Amino acid sequence: MKALILVGGFGTRLRPLTLSVPKPLVEFANKPMILHQIEALKAVGVTEVVLAINYQPEVMLNFLKEFEASLGIKITCSQETEPLGTAGPLALARDKLIDDSGEPFFVLNSDVISEYPFKEMIEFHKSHGGEASLMVTKVDEPSKYGVVVMEESTGQVERFVEKPKLFVGNKINAGFYLLNPSVLDRIQLRPTSIEKEVFPKIAAEKKLYAMVLPGFWMDVGQPRDYITGLRLYLDSLKKHSSPKLASGPHIVGNVIVDESAKIGEGCLIGPDVAIGSGCVIESGVRLSRCTVMRGVRIKKHACISGSIIGWHSTVGQWARVENMTILGEDVHVCDEIYSNGGVVLPHKEIKSSILKPEIVM
Repeated sequence: MKALILVGGFGTRLRPLTLSVPKPLVEFANKPMILHQIEALKAVGVTEVVLAINYQPEVMLNFLKEFEASLGIKITCSQETEPLGTAGPLALARDKLIDDSGEPFFVLNSDVISEYPFKEMIEFHKSHGGEASLMVTKVDEPSKYGVVVMEESTGQVERFVEKPKLFVGNKINAGFYLLNPSVLDRIQLRPTSIEKEVFPKIAAEKKLYAMVLPGFWMDVGQPRDYITGLRLYLDSLKKHSSPKLASGPHIVGNVIVDESAKIGEGCLIGPDVAIGSGCVIESGVRLSRCTVMRGVRIKKHACISGSIIGWHSTVGQWARVENMTILGEDVHVCDEIYSNGGVVLPHKEIKSSILKPEIVM
């Protein structure tokens, strides 16, 4: 089987982290986002992954070369010269996706974190005999999304309603599809939307089916959702009694700590924290609801909550960093500084407090 991952553009919503690496390579729970997906695809027998990308393909490919070997999966790029929307990239990668097997192929949105129930999706697709399957997930506020209206018992999709004003249902497109090769005959090589142009036509022919995603779902393409997604992901690890979760007197709730990180005396860490490789957390530090990326040093008695600390940054003694503060790569927060929602671009030194959410160039 093959899979296409829609990587797309610049990752502007996750700046300043994406100023240093393409968004799919930003770590989520100590692993590049895209690797969560590639590993899950490999586990259900996918042998080749195509990345649809229009930005920095060489950075992506160089990085993923080492994983090609260790995972034993072929990874290639299909590069757009102009943005092609969500369906155009399928037409562009047509020759890479089609072979003689006639097997269906996966299409994934690269920002989505979940338990990736691809095995169940393959079984569902085979059972209904239609042309295309998509995953849907239930949300509390469907008006922000495109809602999928479906026949409950069979999963047959009736129609799509984009950002509904009146309640038509609470199931939205989760960004995972399993498509027969014949779907490619419906897509022209031009900027086009799979949700607005391709799927409605398949639904009109009663050949599109939706399956409700079991477990959690989050699009982690922006900081607030990234931090929420980490909580859901760690909850899921807990539910499955994962050995990845840290334990000890200084750990509260669900936490993952890379084995190469060092943690000092008297710290309190958690809930919902990820600490990356080579980090040094000095004594008396308090961390909650945050991600601390590779190579970061947090000095004594600093307090960080609801924030993302980018690679190789330092946070000074007694500093307080909170309320969706995002530090880019190599940012140095001086001792006793307060950051309330500061978004700091890479390679900066912060010598005075950031009292209200703002971007620091």
